[in-house]
Amino acid sequence: MEQNIDRPRKRLFVALLSLSFCCMVLFAYTVWRITYLGLMEINGYLPLLLGVCVAAIVLLTGLGVVGMVGAILGLPLLHAFQKQTYALINLLFPVAIMLGKILGVDRRKIERSFIAVSNQIFHQRHIKVPADRLLVVTPHCLQRAACPYKITRDPMGNCRRCGGCDIGALVSLAEELGFHFFVVTGGTLARQTVKKIRPKVVLAIACERDLTSGIQDVYPLPAVGVLNIRPNGPCYNTHVDIGQVRREILAILTDAKEEN
Repeated sequence: MEQNIDRPRKRLFVALLSLSFCCMVLFAYTVWRITYLGLMEINGYLPLLLGVCVAAIVLLTGLGVVGMVGAILGLPLLHAFQKQTYALINLLFPVAIMLGKILGVDRRKIERSFIAVSNQIFHQRHIKVPADRLLVVTPHCLQRAACPYKITRDPMGNCRRCGGCDIGALVSLAEELGFHFFVVTGGTLARQTVKKIRPKVVLAIACERDLTSGIQDVYPLPAVGVLNIRPNGPCYNTHVDIGQVRREILAILTDAKEEN
């Protein structure tokens, strides 16, 4: 039996990302140092030019680290840092996963921390969109396995809202608030749905692995993730906290009255 009840530690991902940044700086300096003499023989200005380029990349990445740490501390995320922060996450996330493996940190914990950090950065931006520009996607495992009705691609029309799973509640919520809602079977269909709907914001419900890859796949489109609940193990009769989903949606929609 598996349930997502552990509170994700945002500092874990930030620490691994910072360590990844330090490794990147060391690697960049090593490359510059090794190529220094060869570049000098070609042209005396080439080492300086390469050094300036490397320093610029390091500076932009460092600004991303500053923006991320500021978001974690609850400080306003400066608009100039937003692009660098998301670019930094996409660039260094694989390195953070590798370092976590070396240090013996469970990958799922890193992914939960990543999702928590990404969500906080999203919330710091105070993004507001009309309901018809919000897309909510969820995996098919949220549907009861024994259900005979095919709801993929058209949950609004095919779900019978019997109460056997959480799909009916999400369909009712979509009808009430007016956002787009789709059930997908995997990353490919999710990307096709995003391309078809062309939303301004995506809210995704999934496990750690799918949320992590999904948030990165839709970048630079803003996305917020809600972890599913897995009392029967992964990918089988999963659930989601409907109250949490509703709160996240109301915080995004323009002219929506947020609930306490």
